[in-house]
Amino acid sequence: MEEVGVIGIDLAKRSFQVHGARADGSVAYRKKLSRGKLLSFLASQPGCAVAMEACGSAHYWAREIMGLGHDVRLVPPVYVKPFVKRHKNDAADAEAISEAAQRPTMRFVAVKTEARQARGMLFRTRDLLVRQRTQTINALRGHLAEFGVVAPQGTARVGCLARVVGDPDSGLPEAVVELGGLLLERIGELDEKIRGLDGKVGASAREDEEAARLMTIPGIGPITALAIQAFAPPMESFRRGRDFSAWLGLVPRQHTTGGKPRLGRISKMGQRDLGRLLITGAMAVIRHASRGGGTTDPWLAGMLARKPRMLVAVALANKMARTAWAVTTHKESYRPSLT
Repeated sequence: MEEVGVIGIDLAKRSFQVHGARADGSVAYRKKLSRGKLLSFLASQPGCAVAMEACGSAHYWAREIMGLGHDVRLVPPVYVKPFVKRHKNDAADAEAISEAAQRPTMRFVAVKTEARQARGMLFRTRDLLVRQRTQTINALRGHLAEFGVVAPQGTARVGCLARVVGDPDSGLPEAVVELGGLLLERIGELDEKIRGLDGKVGASAREDEEAARLMTIPGIGPITALAIQAFAPPMESFRRGRDFSAWLGLVPRQHTTGGKPRLGRISKMGQRDLGRLLITGAMAVIRHASRGGGTTDPWLAGMLARKPRMLVAVALANKMARTAWAVTTHKESYRPSLT
């Protein structure tokens, strides 16, 4: 059996392209395998590095392949693209994955456990239902606005629309009342399902010691704590909190040349769900401080006195990410700074 150093696999639904590379980088074999034959083929190979792109099914395959005694490396797709030569096809992708995995400075994605993936599904399911509720509310508001019924924005204002639809003296056409009732019924169903998922999120966060520590940080609640556990790699993989905030994309884009640094807006790279949640939590802290609640953090008070609120929110989200790294790695609760 020919010895290989790295096996690159281009994943798909039914067929998989496999690229075997020797230790010196030369091609050992190229194969196309069906879904059912992939694991049996890898079981026949001696233990080596197996590389794949970090996609939706990659973590499942990684766990299965690790069980066969191989060293699995998940490469972010954006780092694989520069290694694709000429035309893009499955064979070229598998070869690019193999070459990218052999780079000594390559960054890899940690393999998720089933429990971590299940938590991620819980968060994304809730997020989907919230978006559907928002879409339904906007549709109801838009339709009723065509008949002169205008209500303030927000989920809490749906009751105003419900009272108009249920009022027999509203003057709305019968079809509009019927369809409006249908949309209100759908909003109620989504509300009930979201409340149920919120209860599961809260219970899961309270039972987990690490999530409980994360929730001691101002601006981080059960949903954000659960999302950090579900989507972030182990905090020990980051050398410091600044590396974690940079991984989230909560840092300015940098375009430096000739030793002259140029910093722009925050990048759109990183884990967007976590970045969005941290910025939302930071805005909640800022609103509380601006509406008379005050703040004991002198850094935040000074920033609010000098900078625009949105800029302060991003800076505070960055600080929250670094604090989350410290709380998790040191296994301590958050202690506010009073000086």
